[in-house]
Amino acid sequence: MQELLFNFLSNYVSLSEEEKKAVIDLDIFKSFKRGTVLLEEGEKSDNGYFVLKGCIRKYYNYDGNEKTTAFYTEMEGITPLCVIDKKPSAYSIDCLEDAILTVSTSNMEKEIFEKFPKFETLCRLLSEDLLAKQQLDFDSFKLASPEERYLNLLDNRPDLIQRIPQHYIASFLGIKPQSLSRLKARVLKNKNP
Repeated sequence: MQELLFNFLSNYVSLSEEEKKAVIDLDIFKSFKRGTVLLEEGEKSDNGYFVLKGCIRKYYNYDGNEKTTAFYTEMEGITPLCVIDKKPSAYSIDCLEDAILTVSTSNMEKEIFEKFPKFETLCRLLSEDLLAKQQLDFDSFKLASPEERYLNLLDNRPDLIQRIPQHYIASFLGIKPQSLSRLKARVLKNKNP
């Protein structure tokens, strides 16, 4: 799993063997079973996550219903807002599949930044890429109808359709599971008239 991370990071910076060893020594590679809640609404946490294998979900509890707002799969990361603002989390994060994640804290990051300033540059580059992607995703989502959101998901994240239970996909799209079934049938019919 370490090599997966290092291969991904090589898209941004070149790491020396000493820098790789420093990452390994942090003991950040953790395995989680499907269903594990990584962060519960109302909790405080100092953990940031990066998915090496598996899928995690971010969701809000809204009037007793879970509203899924994001899925994170291989080579995607999330630093919950509560890590930054030190307030209780407004949302929860759980594992939809067995997962291997890196789990880091701000103290770990500070320690590695002091020893190897290159990592601070790396985190800035990763954050900039993530922010740009999230802004585009948010705008696209806000402007689209549920059917357009579903088609966008099919085009850009087809793996999610196969990996994630349909009621979570429906929640993410902002529709009921029954509406998703009808929407899928309509899309299939339009593709095969």
